[in-house]
Amino acid sequence: MKLRKFLGIAGLTLASGLVLAACSSNSDSDAADSTGKEKVVFATVGTTAPFSYEEDGELTGFDVELARAVFEDSDQYEVSFKKTAWSSVFTGLDSDKYQMAGNNLSFTEERAAKYLYSYPLGATPSVLTVTKDSDIKSYEDIGGHSTQVVQGNTTVTQLEEYNEEHPNNEVELNYTDENITQILTNLNEGKYDFKIFDAPTVNAIIKNQNLDKLKTIELDSSEQPFIYFIFGQDQEELQEFVNGRIEELLEDGTIAQLAEEYLGSADYVPAASDLEVPSLD
Repeated sequence: MKLRKFLGIAGLTLASGLVLAACSSNSDSDAADSTGKEKVVFATVGTTAPFSYEEDGELTGFDVELARAVFEDSDQYEVSFKKTAWSSVFTGLDSDKYQMAGNNLSFTEERAAKYLYSYPLGATPSVLTVTKDSDIKSYEDIGGHSTQVVQGNTTVTQLEEYNEEHPNNEVELNYTDENITQILTNLNEGKYDFKIFDAPTVNAIIKNQNLDKLKTIELDSSEQPFIYFIFGQDQEELQEFVNGRIEELLEDGTIAQLAEEYLGSADYVPAASDLEVPSLD
């Protein structure tokens, strides 16, 4: 009888200890999340210098550092960065795995139908890149020549429209999953004839990779080719916060400093009058 009573007390003591341990564990877990800040996972490819790339194992670049500045000292949000494949950026936004993304992202009607856009972060005018001995002297000369393109990139649409308008002298489009560094390396090695891409990226890669056989040709554009952050469709509050911070960072000169450091010129910074969310209208 005494043995049964002892075991009962011992069991009760053990159970109480387990409950207290569980409560303690839960308290520790709650304390870790006690900041009350909303978690924001920022998706980026991490292979597109100077916008998003790795240095000493850490993500950096214009888009990444601007995002850090946006969330610096925020009482509402805590940001983390996730390197992922290009296609996974968008599927992650669709599933709410990521709340926000940035990777030299331009405006397209297809994206605008699915995602929210920020104010513009910077201007990235396109250039035509060719070898120095190329017979391509302007955009009008690209017919009958070859290039590599990545599906979903705005250049694809541009060149597909070119081919529709020039059925007897089409551009040879070679679809690839290679990143822009490898594409420009292929061009430098004479495997293809030209590449259209934004000036800051091309200039940075030519310099950093010593692609000394390449040169760039400026392209005329009637519109300023801005880049943006994008958000999942249900992230209106986050979009509003980020846009407010972009306005502040433009005013205090932070965006100009980042553009100078990563893009090579503060000339790429949007004007205050450019700060509006692009729309399908």
